Amino acid sequence: QVKLVESGGGMVQVGDSLQLSCQETGRTGSPFVKAWFRQVSEKEREFVAGISRSGGRTFYAASVKGRFTISRNKADNTMQLQMNSLKPEDTAVYFCAASEGFAGETSSGAYNYWGQGTQVTVSS
Repeated sequence: QVKLVESGGGMVQVGDSLQLSCQETGRTGSPFVKAWFRQVSEKEREFVAGISRSGGRTFYAASVKGRFTISRNKADNTMQLQMNSLKPEDTAVYFCAASEGFAGETSSGAYNYWGQGTQVTVSS
């Protein structure tokens, strides 16, 4: 049974950095493509960043490009999101997602597996 668990969320100040991590367990076979999404209250989940199976291709939402970096470590089945220069509008619950489909998909419906989410709060 595939399980994704996020960690690393917290409360920070404007301009600070934070790193999120997603631990995957239970998968056998070829790696998933993965992504980070975020959600504010009851709004639709928003694509933040995605990464290919090999980690060689990455994708970013325009709002985070240049500030956030997605990476993955196949050795321990983890994925990270390094978030720099954080802004109040980055405040959200951040979710790790995995898919057997195509890398870079920005629709939440394209992902089969989700973590429980981790809260990131950026205060001014």
